[in-house]
Amino acid sequence: VQLQASGGGLVQAGGSLRLSCAASGGTFSNYASAWARQAPGKEREFVASIKWSGTSTYYADFVKGRFTISRDNANNMMYLQMNNLKPEDTAVYYCAADRTLRTDTHYDYWGQGTLVTVSS
Repeated sequence: VQLQASGGGLVQAGGSLRLSCAASGGTFSNYASAWARQAPGKEREFVASIKWSGTSTYYADFVKGRFTISRDNANNMMYLQMNNLKPEDTAVYYCAADRTLRTDTHYDYWGQGTLVTVSS
């Protein structure tokens, strides 16, 4: 499955962004999917994941209550709604997919990243 993330940009602290991930080349509903991020000079870290059916979601503690992951299998899309953004959320955000629902970054398939910059 091929993934392509979009929707990043520059936003002020306290603002919102919605990231999108378009899947192709496979049956998206066969895969769990996730978002991860990588800040400059840091390792990639898990942000959120969602079961293939959308019925279960998991979040890193640092985004709980602010970010919401969702998916639309009919249109092979996944989303990350990010509210109350903080400067420390600045990173390249990646979407990922795997046949196993995971809460780490060991996903099999990755899209290219989209840059989110939060100014203070």
